[in-house]
Amino acid sequence: MPPVTPIPSTPSWLSDEQVTALALAARAGAPDTVEAFARAVYPDVLRFVAHLAGTHAAEDLTQETFVRALLALPRFAGRSSARTWLLSIARRVVIDRFRSAARRPLLADLTDWQSAAERRQPLGLPGREDGVALADLLSRVPRERREAFVLTQLVGVPYGEAAELIGCPVGTVRSRVARARSQLIASLTAADRAA
Repeated sequence: MPPVTPIPSTPSWLSDEQVTALALAARAGAPDTVEAFARAVYPDVLRFVAHLAGTHAAEDLTQETFVRALLALPRFAGRSSARTWLLSIARRVVIDRFRSAARRPLLADLTDWQSAAERRQPLGLPGREDGVALADLLSRVPRERREAFVLTQLVGVPYGEAAELIGCPVGTVRSRVARARSQLIASLTAADRAA
């Protein structure tokens, strides 16, 4: 089993201006500034790709995002928030992974692949059941709505920047978030009634 990269301890609550300033300072490639930028945005990227692609692929996709971002960092001009810029790279990484996976045939020599996958999941993590429940509920939300919801409600990207990142009007993002929220509430209400 590959080692799990720990989530950096630098707070992700830095403002967009602070994150962008870190990115602009890191363009020169000084290890300290590059590390400070990466630590500041790592939790946001990890959370974003986990909601788009699932927690099983989040670490790999986050690392791929940072590889691409660090290669492109010298060309970052700061015309948009560095967080938005980085999340757009993460989105492309996830899309590329889905496209790549769709082209490859799936092979499995396990007769009971589901229980094998469940045994590989880490045990004893705080909130694991809640995370699984949220991931399950979000997986039922259409992709466009889920993406807008995750960006604005979980990652904290402002609606305007989310619209720029997704490539649609702000009103569309607001509508998608509202519809995703309504669907999640309806799903939770139905689950409570069934219990």
